[in-house]
Amino acid sequence: MTVTGDHQLIGGRFEGHEHRFAVRVYFEDTDLSGVVYHANYLRYMERARSDMLRVAGIDQRAAHEAGQGAYAVTDIAIRYAASARLDDDLVVTSRLIEVSAVRVVIHQTVRCGAVKLTDARVTVAWVGPNGRPRRQPADWIAIYQRLVWQGDTQHP
Repeated sequence: MTVTGDHQLIGGRFEGHEHRFAVRVYFEDTDLSGVVYHANYLRYMERARSDMLRVAGIDQRAAHEAGQGAYAVTDIAIRYAASARLDDDLVVTSRLIEVSAVRVVIHQTVRCGAVKLTDARVTVAWVGPNGRPRRQPADWIAIYQRLVWQGDTQHP
């Protein structure tokens, strides 16, 4: 389904090789102490990765519905540095740092203004409907190779 009008404003954008995705902290994101619950940073990063692929021209939904497969997170290393609070405006930056026939490694950072809140290195593998790794579509690999970040890829 294609959506037009104001809904086109939803989502992130690329600035060079870096994808930027805005998130606002809602009450449902916080715990009893008023800070963002740690697992919600993973949700923000997942949304940003999905949006990054969509903006890059990769249609995960069509591939899934055609029975080609889907991405599965196989490894994640995350470091928490500071906390976000209700109504904070956050930005998730995503950078592709490695691409192979089966997997993609993405470095993601969540910031509130100039303050780094979390930093993660996420590995996703393309898996077939049977759950076993398989080659990603060749045109997707070509897109990824154009987007690979050449700067600092420090592991959190």
